[in-house]
Amino acid sequence: MTVGTVTGPFSKEGMVCQYPHMMISSNVGTRFGNNPFDNIFPTFLAQIVFIFWLTRIVYTFLKPLRQSILSAQVVAGIIMGPTILGRCTKRPMQKLFPMAGKVVLQTAANVGFNLHLFLLGIRMDARILKKAGGSAALIGTMGYAMPFTFAGLTYYTVSHVITLDRTITTSIPFIIAIGSISTFPVITSLLADLQILNSELGRLATYISIIGDLWSFGTILTTTTLGLVARGSKWMSFWALFWVTIFVTTIIFVFRPFIVWLTKRNSEEETMRETHFIIVLLIVMACGFSAEVIGLHAAFGSFLLGIALPDGPPLGSALVQKLDTIATGLLLPVFIAISGLQTDLLSAAVGHSSAITELFIVLGYIGKFIGTLLPALFCGLPYWEAVTLALIMCCKGVIEVAAYIMWKDAGIIDDQVFALLLVTMLIVSGVARPMVAHLYDPSKRYMAYARRTVLESRNSIQLRLLICVHQEDNVPTILSLLEASNSTRLTPMSIFVLHLMELTGSAAAVLVPHLRTQSKSTPNATSAEHTVSAFQQFEQQHQGNVAVQHFTAIAPYASMHNDICSIAQDKRTTIVILPFHKRWAIDGRVGSSNASIRTVNLNVINKAPCSVGVLIDRGQIGGKWSSLTSRSSYRVGLLFFSGADDLEAFAYGRRMAQHPHVNLTVIRFLHECKTHEKNLEDELICEYRANALMMGNNHYKEKIVGDGVETTQAIHAMEGDFDLVIVGRCHEPNSPFIRGLSTEWSECPELGLIGDILASSDSQFSVLVVQQQPDGNMPPGMLSTVTSKNKSFGSKLASEFSDGEDFTPDYSKLEVGE
Repeated sequence: MTVGTVTGPFSKEGMVCQYPHMMISSNVGTRFGNNPFDNIFPTFLAQIVFIFWLTRIVYTFLKPLRQSILSAQVVAGIIMGPTILGRCTKRPMQKLFPMAGKVVLQTAANVGFNLHLFLLGIRMDARILKKAGGSAALIGTMGYAMPFTFAGLTYYTVSHVITLDRTITTSIPFIIAIGSISTFPVITSLLADLQILNSELGRLATYISIIGDLWSFGTILTTTTLGLVARGSKWMSFWALFWVTIFVTTIIFVFRPFIVWLTKRNSEEETMRETHFIIVLLIVMACGFSAEVIGLHAAFGSFLLGIALPDGPPLGSALVQKLDTIATGLLLPVFIAISGLQTDLLSAAVGHSSAITELFIVLGYIGKFIGTLLPALFCGLPYWEAVTLALIMCCKGVIEVAAYIMWKDAGIIDDQVFALLLVTMLIVSGVARPMVAHLYDPSKRYMAYARRTVLESRNSIQLRLLICVHQEDNVPTILSLLEASNSTRLTPMSIFVLHLMELTGSAAAVLVPHLRTQSKSTPNATSAEHTVSAFQQFEQQHQGNVAVQHFTAIAPYASMHNDICSIAQDKRTTIVILPFHKRWAIDGRVGSSNASIRTVNLNVINKAPCSVGVLIDRGQIGGKWSSLTSRSSYRVGLLFFSGADDLEAFAYGRRMAQHPHVNLTVIRFLHECKTHEKNLEDELICEYRANALMMGNNHYKEKIVGDGVETTQAIHAMEGDFDLVIVGRCHEPNSPFIRGLSTEWSECPELGLIGDILASSDSQFSVLVVQQQPDGNMPPGMLSTVTSKNKSFGSKLASEFSDGEDFTPDYSKLEVGE
């Protein structure tokens, strides 16, 4: 029998006597006279299951209110604790959470928390400190200092008016300190949840949080040292600093190079080997143990090792992928829920001491809000963006909850202060999150105050394209499309290539331009380097006619459209070209489908400040007609129905018609009983027919159809006639050409009815689905209409270009990191 003292979930302290063999049940179960809840391990399994499902149920109700999973975990813990279930169903909850089982549950929770902090450290990139400008430094510094100022003045005033309890006097410095921080992992997690991590405000908040962390670490180190010196322990302070220095040096100069060396032993396609993963895990535990030996918390050692390791692929991504599910998904909810288990809201608000404690807690939030708001306004942020930024910096998360728990376990704060800190955090973060989502919408920035379409871009003389690339396989198809787009001295192109990568193993989104490098592609080059090299070769082949600028964006798929729309807005692009989310194999089957890329495309289609084209690659463009391999004839079919999107597709197609190796066939669909006055569409078609007769290699056809069925049959009859088909995305809802067709049966409704038919058919040609800039992306009162000012693209090109803007791209407006 063993005897020990532990803290149970519903009582202060109690003596626990337990047989040493009561870890696992000795027989089948209650049917044979044994209760599984009398044994620690079965009870532990039941606790894990109960906490997980209760947390998920609570999150289901809180998610529509834009609350985080952390809030759901804390609320679930409060429900399980003495506030609700622990009071109403005391005996069942004491069976499920006995005092004897707390040690095992707390140990598993701490293991999960240490691994979670290790992952948070991996996601941090200390190099972003270089990108934090003066504004971020000022806001971060003031946001850290203002809570100390507010609370310090209040403490000085209150202490001269009333006598404070010793408990309050002890806990106030810690309350002030926790109110002043806005940790990098918490802020970046919040920004990612709200899908604004890679927005302008999100990047600013990221820089501010890491500045605040720098101040926080410096303050902790300084006060700890001064505290040891003040107590007369000069040698103790010296040895403490000495061992901390040795510990940090060992992590940076021994563990980090060793782990990086292990990673380099893996091939480029190979994920981290199991042996290497186990070695890294053992090093994490060793760092946690070493931190405890020198007087630090074990989680600090794990966190410091994570910061030292490189974020992102291959190492950071592999570790996050292997550890995140167990550490963050299963064990961390236990750690957070335990904090709620120890919270009794009914007794927290008793006595005048709770009012004083709450005063200092609230002052910390007020100081943080004002300390962020005023400098942000001083730095030139718009008022509501400054308010949003201040709300973001007031949010707390897992780091703060862990600090509350550690202080409570160490006796620094009592149960009442712990409950008030936890509940106030829930209320402030619960109010701030939906307010941030309501106040800040990055897409408002993408509203264009002038039409940027192919049809209205000075008759397509200067084409400014934003090309999005997800993987290296997208490049041949896109390069051949660009070749067909007819770049000449009189019709040049400005091309902005954006290589898109999912944010994995890192917390901060990245948007960086590529400096010009040699166009040679080495065997060990990365996918991004291969992409850059291919487009540089294309630029060299069309020297003087094409200007190319390369960017890489690393962001979550949910907010990746922010980077695309930002560059499209800043570079004044005419059209964005997006790869379709499906790829086809050689035998015609769908080889791969990425739903996340589809989400990106949908967001860009809805929010882009210019026209959008979705390129469906059937493998024919890059394989049959490539600008890098041949000059054979390339057959393009343009399906023309009616509407703005078809006019935009026609404008792009007629530019291709000027290429000497492109044969463009415009197929106009007409209704059997169509009678109307001559409009812009008729004028443009007549102009094209006249030019087609003059050039000889372009054609015009008309198809008479009665409904959507006949339209579909006519499209299927084109099998083998073209290498690329261009079509507008949307048509008139009551158009006779699509009568009988419904989006309910569409596999990809984002392509429109006709685009979906082309994408889902067995046709071998590639498809470009074009959408003209939506009117919804322009402010009210600024909507432009397509007029007959579009001039012919023959003899007037030279005169129009001579007094137009230079086609050389302006790269100065986009502020990105190095």
